[in-house]
Amino acid sequence: MKATDSRGNFVPLDNCYISAKISGKEYMINMYILPDISDTKQSTYSDETGMGRSAPIKVFSHGDSRSISWTAHFFSPTKDIAKENLKNLRILESLVYPDVSDTTIVSPPPIARIKCGSLLSEDALCVVLKSYTVKFPTDVAWDDTTYMPIKFDVDMTFEVVYQIIKLPGSQQIINFGG
Repeated sequence: MKATDSRGNFVPLDNCYISAKISGKEYMINMYILPDISDTKQSTYSDETGMGRSAPIKVFSHGDSRSISWTAHFFSPTKDIAKENLKNLRILESLVYPDVSDTTIVSPPPIARIKCGSLLSEDALCVVLKSYTVKFPTDVAWDDTTYMPIKFDVDMTFEVVYQIIKLPGSQQIINFGG
């Protein structure tokens, strides 16, 4: 697969995106550069002791949330792409704010879907954005209209959310991921 087309423009990666439905409208941010991704999950065990044992028995207590760190890399070689990247940044920022409908009822922030090939799961994962950090570097060129730097990164931390009837087990992770 080529990263750029014949004119040197980035080509979006197949199946690598962040999407969300915000106030009834569907938004999709396609990745043009492979994001840095890390996937973390922990389980908690309690120690059970017994008379005459030289070491405690480990008993599974519970699993903690699955946390995915995702660093999206944005590059803006033209004014149009700089405007698109600013729009994409605003979409990502909105994922940590409550959603307000036309009826002024405030609901929790939107649930997003993330996918990057088969790295995390065969299907898109439903996630909530816990935090984001964006730093605008000053050592690169920037657009004089939007002040968007030609390159910037957005570091995000997502937590995976599951339907109660679809909680994953170890065999499902082996077969399908996520």
